[in-house]
Amino acid sequence: MRLGHMSEKGILILKKNGHLGNHCTGKVDFCEHCIFGKQKKVSFSKAIHRTKGTLDYIHSDFWDPSKVPSRGKCRYMMTIIDDFSRKLWVYFLKHKNEAFSTFKEWKLLIENQTGKKIKRLRTDNDLKFCSNEFNDFYKKEGISRHLTILMTPPQNGIAERINRTILERVRCILSHYGLKKSFWTEAASTTHLYI
Repeated sequence: MRLGHMSEKGILILKKNGHLGNHCTGKVDFCEHCIFGKQKKVSFSKAIHRTKGTLDYIHSDFWDPSKVPSRGKCRYMMTIIDDFSRKLWVYFLKHKNEAFSTFKEWKLLIENQTGKKIKRLRTDNDLKFCSNEFNDFYKKEGISRHLTILMTPPQNGIAERINRTILERVRCILSHYGLKKSFWTEAASTTHLYI
């Protein structure tokens, strides 16, 4: 429950890597919250990206809008994933137009921490990532763009799968604890740490 109704396989990996301490793992029983929260339509096909280092290839996606605003009035979630390390960053936004400033802040932070520059960015062809200010910024910073067709999730598979995993776990947590939907950002903040 504390891991956001993670799969049995995921729990075994955490145990193997020593992240669960002395807690024992066992067979996971049937869970109606998992069935409710993890329903899906069609599996995504796997895309292979051969990156050689951190920040060589970045995936990003925007989930919007939540029908119910969070307790902090956020309605949007922006995810950023490094293809090489699979490190994940999750940001919660009140308005769509915060995407550009959030990406710029993240870019400055991560490039200062790693000493590396972002080379390629993969997003869908949505206006949130393709505004004039975003396009000018990409050119100025020398970031190559890989755009996918709008409303075609399998083309931006890594980011879409991450969003799906986060949202499945959010639904499980909210269902299990009987929490209001307005706690979705708190649940997402908890679950993304174990992806």
